[in-house]
Amino acid sequence: MNRFALCLSSAIARITDSALGPYQSAVVRIGFSATWLLFLLRELPHRQELYGPDGPWSWDLAEQLIAGNGAFTALMWSDSGLWFEIVYGLAVLSAVLLLLGWRTRTLSVLFMVGVLSLQNRSIFMGDGGDNVLHLMCVYLVFTRCGQVWSLDARRARRESAARARGERVADRTGPALWVVLGATLVAVTAGGRLLEGDLFVPALLWAVWLGLGVRWAVGRFARSAQPRILLDVITNLVHNGALLVIMAEACLIYATAGWYKIQGSRWQDGTAVYYPLHLDYFSPWPALADALSSSAVMVLLVTYGTVLVQVAFPFTLFNRRVKNVLLAAMMTEHAVIAVVLGLPFFSLAMIAADAVFLPTPFLRRIGDWAARARARVLAARGGRTPVPPPRTPESAEETHVGFTA
Repeated sequence: MNRFALCLSSAIARITDSALGPYQSAVVRIGFSATWLLFLLRELPHRQELYGPDGPWSWDLAEQLIAGNGAFTALMWSDSGLWFEIVYGLAVLSAVLLLLGWRTRTLSVLFMVGVLSLQNRSIFMGDGGDNVLHLMCVYLVFTRCGQVWSLDARRARRESAARARGERVADRTGPALWVVLGATLVAVTAGGRLLEGDLFVPALLWAVWLGLGVRWAVGRFARSAQPRILLDVITNLVHNGALLVIMAEACLIYATAGWYKIQGSRWQDGTAVYYPLHLDYFSPWPALADALSSSAVMVLLVTYGTVLVQVAFPFTLFNRRVKNVLLAAMMTEHAVIAVVLGLPFFSLAMIAADAVFLPTPFLRRIGDWAARARARVLAARGGRTPVPPPRTPESAEETHVGFTA
C-alpha cells in the first residue's frame, strides 16, 4: 500500500511539476504549421476557387450548411473579396509565426482560427489530412509547444541571462498584442458574429485571452510565489492532458483504419493496394505505379503489411523497440503515399501526428545536428571557425518514459 501511494504521489508530482514532452510538442507544432503553410502557398493561385467567392461551393450554400452544423468560420462574417484575402493572409502569417515559435500561446489560437475558417468554409475541398489538421490545430492551443526550438525559447534564455546580470526585463510586445487582440475580440463579440453557431470556439478564444491576462497580471503584481506556482500547475496539467489526447487521437486513427480494412474483401485477399495505384486521380507517376503493382507478391505484402502495422501499433506503445520499428514503418509508408499517390499534405499531416511518439534522444540528436549545421553556415559566411553549440541539459520532462520509449 505504501509503495502504491509513493508511486501515485510521484506520478502526480511529475504531471504537475513540468510540461512533459517538450521536443515532441515542438515537432508537432512545426509539422502541422509547415503542412498548413505549404498547402496555403501551393494553392495560392487557386485560393478563390477553393475557399473564396469564385468557388463552386458558394457563400450562400456555405451559409446554409453552417446554419445547420454551427461550425466556426470567420469567412462567413462577410462575403467581400477583401475580407477573404485578409483572412487568407492572416492564415499564412499565423502559420509562419507558429512555425518559428513566436508567441506560441497567442499564435496557436490564431493558427486554429485560420485553419477552421478556411476548412469550414468549403468542407468538400479536403481529404483525410485536412481532418487530422482540423483536430490537431485545436489540441495545439492547449499545449506549451514553444519550450524548445522556438523564438520563445530563445527569448526566455536571453531574459534569464539578463536577469542573472541584474538587468530589468520588460516585455512590451506581449501586452500590446494582448490589447490589440482583446479589442478585436470585443468588437467581434459585440457585433454578434462570434456568437453564431457552436460556442466552443468563442468560449475558447475568450478563455485563452483572459488566461493570458491573468498570467501576466500575476507575474507582474503578485507579491508571493503561490499564485505563480498554481498557474504553472494548471498550465502543466492542461499541456500534459492535451499531449495525451494527441497520442490517443493518433492511436485511434490507426486502430479504426486498420480494423475497418480487415472487414474489406479486397484487404482480406491482399489486392487492395493495387486499385488506387491505377486511379487517374491518384497516379501522378503512372510508370512508378505500374512498376510497384507489377509484382503480385509486392502488392500482397504491402496490403497485409499496412493492415498489420495499423492494427498493431496502439498495442506496441509500451515496448520501445517494437514501437520505434512500427513508427519508422508508418512514416515510411506515408512518405511513399506522398510520392506514389500524390497526397503530400495528407502524408505530412500523418507524419506530424506520428512525431508525438518519437523518442526524445533521437529528437535531441536531430536538434544538435541542425544547430551544428547552422553554426557552420553562419561561420562560413562570417569567415569564423564554427563553435559547437552547447548541448541542452536533460530535465525530468525530457526523459519521461512515455516519450523516450
